[in-house]
Amino acid sequence: MKALVTGATGFLGMCLARRLQQMGWDVTAVGRDRGRGALLTSSGIRFLPLDLVDKDAVLRAVERQQTVFHCAGLSTVWGKYADFYAGNVTATEHLLEAARRHGAQRFVFVSTPSVYFDYTDRFDVGEDSELPARFVNDYARTKYMAEERVREAMNSGLSAIILRPRALFGPGDRALFPRLMRANRERGIPLIDGGRALLDLTYVDNVAEALVCCARAPESACGQVYNISNGEPIRFVDAVNRLFAEMGETPRYRHVPYRTAFGMAAGMEAMYRLFKLNGEPPLTRYSVGVVSRSQTLDIRKARQQLGYEPQVSLQEGFARFAAWWKKENASR
Repeated sequence: MKALVTGATGFLGMCLARRLQQMGWDVTAVGRDRGRGALLTSSGIRFLPLDLVDKDAVLRAVERQQTVFHCAGLSTVWGKYADFYAGNVTATEHLLEAARRHGAQRFVFVSTPSVYFDYTDRFDVGEDSELPARFVNDYARTKYMAEERVREAMNSGLSAIILRPRALFGPGDRALFPRLMRANRERGIPLIDGGRALLDLTYVDNVAEALVCCARAPESACGQVYNISNGEPIRFVDAVNRLFAEMGETPRYRHVPYRTAFGMAAGMEAMYRLFKLNGEPPLTRYSVGVVSRSQTLDIRKARQQLGYEPQVSLQEGFARFAAWWKKENASR
């Protein structure tokens, strides 16, 4: 089976590319980071340095591919709308056109459950749950716009499936858990309202498993959206405690009321906009919200229709991340 994996120099894409190679697939990995691309090449995976906004290059890359796994995207809580649109919408449009033109058998798009988030507690959120009248940020907005482009392509005959995986972690993670590590070393981890919010996390290999399930799924699964998580909701404070226990460290908390944290974040965002500061504010309203408001996903549909079942538990995932992190940082 020939497959194209976008975002292959990123966290999920690299994990998937390696998984497919181990399964005997003929994998073409695309991404913009040539340094990380060299890691794929050294393990025998074909790597193409490619920017997905380059329409002609995308057309060439997709030619003769049977399955397209679209894992790429601009995934951050802060940035310019034009950058989000290019990275999430334009890139998806180019891939969809190429997949249709070259007759790809299956297109799997990685979206986000951020489209559900509205700063309220939401439990067992299903794929058909009501979406907010206004998305929380440009990331969620443009990912949903990309979903709409995929749905349009489905209506034109493309066999496509959309996944919404929640909060990925594991070896290779450069965003989620590393932020906690840095915060603990510096001023301490902000614990908002006691860290009682109930969250879903997903070990990265489990998302790769879900993507493989999509490639193998019957045609009846096409046109569908599926939530993906570990299926083990956990309080934020418990997740942090268990992670740091695996690290052999003690978490240092700074207890902050929600209103205080949200107000501080709003102020920082305003300052960054007013003075056109580079980078991301130390605190954003979204980052405050996702660790202080409960959001759990109903993954029964993926289990029943895709045959998805998490292979790595949260506890095992914490242990694997901790082992990797300690090895990576042993000389620092």
